[in-house]
Amino acid sequence: MVNQIFGAFLRLGLTSFGGPTAHIGYFRTEFVLRRGWLSEAEFAERLAIAQFLPGPASSQLGFAIGLHRGGVAGALAAFLGFTLPSALLMTLAGLSAQVLPGGAAAGAIAGLKLVALAVVAQALWGMARSLCPDTARRLLALAACAALLMLPAAALQIGVIALAAAFGATRPLPAAAPAQMAERGRALGPALALACLLLAALPFARPYLGAGALVFGGGHVVLPLLREALPGVGAETFLAGYGLAQAMPGPLFTFASYLGAATGGIGSALIATAAIFAPGFALYALALPLWSWIGANGRARGAVAAVNAAVVGVLAAAFLTQILPAGLHDGRAAGIAALLLVLAFSTRLPPVALVGLGAGLGAALL
Repeated sequence: MVNQIFGAFLRLGLTSFGGPTAHIGYFRTEFVLRRGWLSEAEFAERLAIAQFLPGPASSQLGFAIGLHRGGVAGALAAFLGFTLPSALLMTLAGLSAQVLPGGAAAGAIAGLKLVALAVVAQALWGMARSLCPDTARRLLALAACAALLMLPAAALQIGVIALAAAFGATRPLPAAAPAQMAERGRALGPALALACLLLAALPFARPYLGAGALVFGGGHVVLPLLREALPGVGAETFLAGYGLAQAMPGPLFTFASYLGAATGGIGSALIATAAIFAPGFALYALALPLWSWIGANGRARGAVAAVNAAVVGVLAAAFLTQILPAGLHDGRAAGIAALLLVLAFSTRLPPVALVGLGAGLGAALL
């Protein structure tokens, strides 16, 4: 059974392009419609938990499907199968980034930074439309952005998210109580929480743990959280890796594999990858026995809605202060960025195509 789970998720890890929303669609097709491992109701309930909690939603959903099908071993098999392909590729890219390239390779890296600009702009627009549907949440996003423009710091990002949660708790949303789940592996949550504490003893792992625990609203939010927490990583290396991550199948969180490899080699890549995923999985496993109460708690739902709005502001501030200045260094870069932005917003080109185009134009023109 574990081998079957690993094989199914490995195939998805090799072919699932398009980001978390696309991954969820692939999972439903594979595990509900084709294999029948879950019913529609079981799938929807596990997806609701993943969307409610911080962390990488598609990876959390895969983790939950593996846990449902094969217990703790199944959850681990699902995670490894879905994550290994992109983690290995991003680790190799990070090792290559330790040697600064020149010539066309340097131009390609400059092009990847412009891809990051287009992809984050598109994600920011989509998040703003879905996560800020009313005036209160739009104002909350603007306030978060303004605060971080005045004082860009990792500690302030955490403070903004915490204040948003406190504000949202005063504005409860209608409750939606899910059915009770009989879940396997109830000891998994405490074990993963202990693993997070052990990783926290390693200073190198702490930025990744913090990012993994605070990412609401989509994997793109790792960019501002990690950029401020990793000042030793050059802007060129950081944004080029983020652009490259868009071309990978599987989870965007393997950007941490790239950063770990670029700053400390293979061992650091392993630690960074484990640290960024562990908090989301721990929170998911801990929430399973409490989900009926959490789903029915209007204040909790209000807090999460407010946090989601605030992270739109966090990402907007990162876009304005980090991505735009790093990418738009001359007229040719601005022209390539404008083309990529138009294509991202007006066509259905997949991210991998934007990455190829951006890197090619950068190699030829920058």
